[in-house]
Amino acid sequence: MPVFEYAPAPESRAIANLKDRYKPFINGEFVDGSGEPLKTINPATEEVLAEVGTASKSDVDTAVKAARKAFSTWSRMPGTERAKYLFRIARLIQERSRELAVLESLDNGKPIKESRDSDIPTAAAHFFYHAGWADKLDYAGYGPNPKPLGVAGQIIPWNFPLLMLAWKIAPALATGNTVVLKPAETTPLTALVFADICRQAELPPGVVNILPGAGDIGASIVEHPGIDKIAFTGSTEVGKAIQREVAGTPKKLTLELGGKAANIVFEDAPLDQAIEGIVNGIFFNQGHVCCAGSRLLVQESIAEEVLEKLRYRVSTLRVGDPLDKNTDVGAINSAEQLAKIRGLVESGDAEGAQRWTSPCPMPDRGFFFAPTVFANVHQSMRIAREEIFGPVLSVLTFRTPDEAVAKANNTPYGLSAGIWTEKGSRILWMANQLRAGVVWANTFNRFDPTAPFGGYQESGFGREGGRTGLEAYLNV
Repeated sequence: MPVFEYAPAPESRAIANLKDRYKPFINGEFVDGSGEPLKTINPATEEVLAEVGTASKSDVDTAVKAARKAFSTWSRMPGTERAKYLFRIARLIQERSRELAVLESLDNGKPIKESRDSDIPTAAAHFFYHAGWADKLDYAGYGPNPKPLGVAGQIIPWNFPLLMLAWKIAPALATGNTVVLKPAETTPLTALVFADICRQAELPPGVVNILPGAGDIGASIVEHPGIDKIAFTGSTEVGKAIQREVAGTPKKLTLELGGKAANIVFEDAPLDQAIEGIVNGIFFNQGHVCCAGSRLLVQESIAEEVLEKLRYRVSTLRVGDPLDKNTDVGAINSAEQLAKIRGLVESGDAEGAQRWTSPCPMPDRGFFFAPTVFANVHQSMRIAREEIFGPVLSVLTFRTPDEAVAKANNTPYGLSAGIWTEKGSRILWMANQLRAGVVWANTFNRFDPTAPFGGYQESGFGREGGRTGLEAYLNV
């Protein structure tokens, strides 16, 4: 049979309108930060994209004071008026969607088809959805006339830079709070373009402040006495440190942390559909997903068939230039993350798991890792216990539903899980037994702004999205 190759279909990087230098956004203006500038790089090529001015502790103080001053006006503004700003921001995200998508792929390394078709549209959807709530808070189930908390300090990760920003800023603004947000050190660019969108939307000065920087800036935000609420998405280790810092203070806190999700496939599952769900569950966004289905639990009777189908499907994934519309798996976000993935994969080899790596061609430069599947994995292995945050899948087997539940729950995390079966009663029973904040049935990695998202145990607490997510920003 003839072999068909995909011709390159690159998106133009010129669409990103990349600047040589970006600045922090404080009190409605781009200002020279007094921190040490950082250089953000393209993980697919290791080239410097831009120099980014960073904030210092004094800049944090300035931003918090600006947000506090703006809160006095923003919180008293009628919900219908706040909604107009959120609707305007949502429409501007849509209007600048190609620019944002290309910039996100350049700065983060994710495939353009994911940033274009998933991240940016969902970010706009969060602002549209929460704009609808701004004048209906009296009917959200939190009593009459619920009040905003004040100034929200928000710290977001590098895996979904603009989307995580939208998850946090949209509900905060809709409920009448003001924001001081720190983007991840390696992916600050779309957050700073979002700041420009706030200017375009004529958002009042101080309502949103964006402070690029390293972990010390995040710590300064957490420690600042003028912050009323902290919302953090990131690693469990940092989340624990934040919780210790906030303990004993009046600050409200929500944490969305790591995960080690189980994707459970029963023998009656529609296998072709399940294979696509497995691939999407772990290789979407290079596995840089807190709720990634990194543990595949397969019923023993179909394990060999699933592995055979899975290896074939994974071998067809294309790894390469994130701006190429044919690319399925882009670049790992940083050299540090790539080293962590390699270290955990080496532990899988050392502990006796059976490793299979896709034979796909790999780029000559950049931070890339070929999709990898481990079979014969035991629960005691590091690859089955620790969050890899990369394109690496661990496959375990089970015989009975009770065994599947026991293995799925054998983790300190509790963010998500997936169930694949044709029996509706089994889905409902399993969902009730699994200790996970989100349980998908016959699908995986599906998100909607109307649905709350969050975890249990070391995956954090609190919910983002939906009516439930409003509570995190209201004094109820």
